[in-house]
Amino acid sequence: MIKIVHMSDLHVGYNQFKEDILLQSIKEINELEPDAVIITGDLTDTGFYREFVEAKKYIDQINAPKMIVPGNHDARNIGDEVFEDLFGERYGVLTLEDKAIKIIGLDSSEPDLGHGKIGRMQRKFMEKEIRDANEKGYFTIIALHHHIISIPNTGRERNILSDAGDILLFLLKHNVNLVLSGHKHVPHVWRMNKTLFATAGTVSSMKLRGNTNPSYNIVEIDNQYVKIVLHESNGETSNLLPP
Repeated sequence: MIKIVHMSDLHVGYNQFKEDILLQSIKEINELEPDAVIITGDLTDTGFYREFVEAKKYIDQINAPKMIVPGNHDARNIGDEVFEDLFGERYGVLTLEDKAIKIIGLDSSEPDLGHGKIGRMQRKFMEKEIRDANEKGYFTIIALHHHIISIPNTGRERNILSDAGDILLFLLKHNVNLVLSGHKHVPHVWRMNKTLFATAGTVSSMKLRGNTNPSYNIVEIDNQYVKIVLHESNGETSNLLPP
């Protein structure tokens, strides 16, 4: 069985960022020894350089191979440039050759804006990588910050990808296995056709909706079967099941 951790929305620099919760989560993740860790943005709260430096200090403690993409908070105050300086390209590919898995990371952020967009250049990149994965018979994962499908219990929708329709159509037509995102701080799973869409909560901040806890997800892949387990900071776990 393949195990991939999905964490998101650290919000380092926020006045209610919880270092103790993040360090405990990292300890648990390292003990799990996952095949990969995917971090879907908002590493920082305001995109300042010092916040990125601090975030990197924590993320470097994660032992597994990592796919990291920026969020809208990371694109504030020229944070998109700082992200590249400290973490590398804002979109790319992590391939687990021995597991036949391709993780395609996309940058959905726009400088100093809350809404998301993939855009033409990244869309071409994404389409090429998905076709390559299909030809090789790989399990394909898309990772981005903004959600493509609206999430329940998040209020008025205003931050979905501006080009969500085109992106969604291509993903469904090409039977992408799994799409991971963050942004709304609400863990949830949708299923459309053969594709699962899973969002993660905030792993280490108190930017929470309702009576919820910081959390991260563990994705278990057994052949083509996918199970997503929610791990909350209070130690409770539960399965996230699509409706």
